[in-house]
Amino acid sequence: MTTKNILLTGVGGQGTILASKLLTEGLLSQGYDVKMSEVHGMSQREGPVLTHVRFGEKVFSPIVEAKRADVIIGFEELEVLRNLEYLREDGKGIVILNRVRVYPIGVQNGSEKYPENAAELISARAGKMVAMDASEEARKLGNIRVMNIILLGASVRQLGLEGIDWGRIIAENVKPQYVELNQQAFELGKSLS
Repeated sequence: MTTKNILLTGVGGQGTILASKLLTEGLLSQGYDVKMSEVHGMSQREGPVLTHVRFGEKVFSPIVEAKRADVIIGFEELEVLRNLEYLREDGKGIVILNRVRVYPIGVQNGSEKYPENAAELISARAGKMVAMDASEEARKLGNIRVMNIILLGASVRQLGLEGIDWGRIIAENVKPQYVELNQQAFELGKSLS
């Protein structure tokens, strides 16, 4: 098996790192060699968060190189745009996109502009884009914080990793009172992709 490269990108507080850890745990449970690396700025102040996950038979580096990401899981539109250079250029790169915007300080104070056509720019570069308002879907489930698990479910389906016992992985890694909700969010994410 060739190494698969996944990039998860969003802003602090969106659950990017938890989704990365669940993905890593699931892959490890199947015997894959998995490497994960986190890069985050002021994550508690909605700063950028970027996680690299690589898996295969033998993985030597945790960092996804530019133009090598098979999948970008985007928790926020602008962060996907900022990291599009990582996506494969052969028309086979997949972007799982949460159609939500978190305005950085520069946009809030007027010194920068948020691109109005962010989703179109992403779609033009992606071989395939699966876009959804995972935040709204999470709100309908009763807790906005499971948006990350909805995106994880969509990603698992796109990667063809449904054979892993994700219900168990979730149960072992989230607080007991949130297990059922997170499992529902995961299944919803799979159905939306």
